[in-house]
Amino acid sequence: METRQQGFLDSEPLRETDEDMASEVYLNSLTEEEREEIQQELTKLEEEISTLKQVLTSKEKQHAELKQKLGMSSLNELRNNLSRGWHDVQTTTAYKKTSETLSTAGQKTSAAFNTLGSAITRKFGDMRNSPSFKSFEEKVETTVSTIKTKVGGTETGGSFEEVLSSAAHASSQDTPTNNLTDSSSERPC
Repeated sequence: METRQQGFLDSEPLRETDEDMASEVYLNSLTEEEREEIQQELTKLEEEISTLKQVLTSKEKQHAELKQKLGMSSLNELRNNLSRGWHDVQTTTAYKKTSETLSTAGQKTSAAFNTLGSAITRKFGDMRNSPSFKSFEEKVETTVSTIKTKVGGTETGGSFEEVLSSAAHASSQDTPTNNLTDSSSERPC
């Protein structure tokens, strides 16, 4: 086994028993007068602490009453703190840079959508004036005219828009609600 020298600076911490022994040695070295004096000083400190606690409680109560008279509530203070905090955030350089970046991005996005909308409108305009669309429009008009004549209509021709509006008008009159309300006239099958 190793023999270890215990020096002035021991690496092991003091144990509770060591501390108790040290305080017993100190207490035993005190005279009765010194003990009484320390006890009186301790009692005096405890009384001062108690008095200070009472004064603090009284001051806190007075503080709350004054704030209430001024209309300052906890909710108002919270609102003010949040408002102040938001203002502080808005004044930071990071917030300003982010706000500017988002604003610029929004403007660029809006411009891009405007350009896209214009391009689509232009393409549809070009397509409507194209020969293939004109040919399609003529075929639809011819088909509609043929159907009208076979069904019993005497009117022929008409533009594509007129045909579409008349078809929409005819279908709106032929809805189930109109059939139910017009029960006096029977339709042949």
